[in-house]
Amino acid sequence: MAQNIYDNTEFFAGYSQLPRQVYGLDGAPEWPLIQTMLPDLTNKNIIDLGCGFGWASRWMRANGAASVLGLDISENMINRARELTSDPEIEYNITDLETVSLPVNAYDFAYSALALHYLRDLDRLARMVHSALKPNSDFVFIVEHPIYMAASNPQWLLDHDGRKTWPVNGYSIEGQRQTDWFAKGVIKYHRTLASMINILIKSGFNIARIEEYAPTQEQLENMPYLAEELERPMMLLVSAHKA
Repeated sequence: MAQNIYDNTEFFAGYSQLPRQVYGLDGAPEWPLIQTMLPDLTNKNIIDLGCGFGWASRWMRANGAASVLGLDISENMINRARELTSDPEIEYNITDLETVSLPVNAYDFAYSALALHYLRDLDRLARMVHSALKPNSDFVFIVEHPIYMAASNPQWLLDHDGRKTWPVNGYSIEGQRQTDWFAKGVIKYHRTLASMINILIKSGFNIARIEEYAPTQEQLENMPYLAEELERPMMLLVSAHKA
């Protein structure tokens, strides 16, 4: 079972104040880039893995999807998603992605945002998603970038010239990493970029596109605090295709 840190009261209180939760997709600076990676959603049945508050699920319905199933391990997340949603074609279920079972050839598109790095067994989920997708379908997901993940408790350091540097610790050593973020002992799983991509290939996916989010000049002008994202990639965006 994956760690359910989002039902920790202290964690959830802090997490709920993030711009991406207060303002939804407008508060997620990577969202414009993600949109360029999405297929046409018209009349598609979609599964949203780690749906959180349901921001993407609702956006996809508003942009043509026939139905969306949002899954999340957190009761807090699912309750908030249900409160924010009045669309009968969007369903939310409390589900552990480590053990989820999905019907075969049931969905036209699979999406996941910032959830898969919490899974110990990504191989199993990748196989499950591949099986659940119909032929000629796509799987788009966002995870913490392996370079960012490799810093267990990331913080900027200064080199001898006074420039900011980012500590990358044991990048090639895969497995559980623990960090303190809103609460102590948040567990995530580090994989190298190669391992992550090879898991998808082994599961039967073709890799269509990979992006490492960095802010645009316009975003930097409007949100100067994003400048630190130019120093190292924080998010990895992947589009995989089932032929």
